[in-house]
Amino acid sequence: MPEPLKNLLHDALIGDMADRLAANAPSFEKARFVKLATDGLVALELMERSALIRDALFATLPEDFPEAAAILKASLPASGRPGLTGWMLLPVNQFIAARGPDHFELSLDLLKALTPHFTAEYGIRPFIHRDQQRALAIISGWIGDPDQHVRRLASEGTRPRLPWAMRLPELIKDPAPILPILTALMDDPEDYVRRSVANSLNDIAKDHQDLVAAFIACHIKGASSERRRLLKHASRTLLKKGHTQALANFGFAAAASLQCELRLVKGEVMFGEGLDFAIRVTNGSKAAQSVMIDYAIHHVKADGSLSPKVFKCKTIMLAPWQSQAIERCHAMRPITTRRYYPGQHRIAILVNGAESASESFILKMPSSNPG
Repeated sequence: MPEPLKNLLHDALIGDMADRLAANAPSFEKARFVKLATDGLVALELMERSALIRDALFATLPEDFPEAAAILKASLPASGRPGLTGWMLLPVNQFIAARGPDHFELSLDLLKALTPHFTAEYGIRPFIHRDQQRALAIISGWIGDPDQHVRRLASEGTRPRLPWAMRLPELIKDPAPILPILTALMDDPEDYVRRSVANSLNDIAKDHQDLVAAFIACHIKGASSERRRLLKHASRTLLKKGHTQALANFGFAAAASLQCELRLVKGEVMFGEGLDFAIRVTNGSKAAQSVMIDYAIHHVKADGSLSPKVFKCKTIMLAPWQSQAIERCHAMRPITTRRYYPGQHRIAILVNGAESASESFILKMPSSNPG
């Protein structure tokens, strides 16, 4: 079993934090900080542990935020000297978000300095939420920063629906203010940054499908291979949904002239094994066609309803009247993000975004009593 995420924040890490803070603030109460930050830690989950450590920072750093910020900034690694880094900085993000809003520029400057050593994408969001125009004016200035982590912060921290973070309702409603940031970073030399841009555009597409499809259309003509890859990754939700303009952006025509056959090897699958299936797609037109083949597993939920999850399969080019056979095995095994229930599931094949064939199958659970 993988190590639980909560164990990323542990007693030894807290002791190291105390040492690195005390090295830059001789009056820092190391022992008190460690006691407060570890009291009951073992029973808590990751974000609860981070909040406990944040509260210990509240109690032991100066109440004057500029003074506390100076200690935190001085405690970051520099010139080979160890400092606050990695998961130590998760509670520091929370500290700045809670204590810093009345010191807007100072706080964002500190988060910018912090991000090369962990990430500040969670820390900057309360500032965007509090004063979006003011925050984005500062963040927009980071797009030309020589540090890739700072440039990525400009795109990742402004994502409207960043996972595990507070949402930004104003940007969900109207993402136009961040489009100039994403446009400026679209051809960034670092794939790390470009993937963040793609993820932000994909976030926006969940609420503004036509806007993102049009944005992609405006930027795909003459695109480099790197930009084209970014734009396709940004379109993944739209492509899975069969959005007409998104499909056309990448040369995928409507699926009317494409025939699809689906065959299941077995109609029953034991949990822990795999669903084996075969697909045959035929181009029934007089012209060659680009074909994007995905499949959706419609999982049974606790209430008996079905919930689809789309998986990528293959993208091919078919000549007129040409067929392509594909075989796959979809694993039905334990994962942390899904609970499986026995019963009748369904698999559907999506050809250029349109459901073109489907079959039902039964998922069975092993007996809990082998005797």
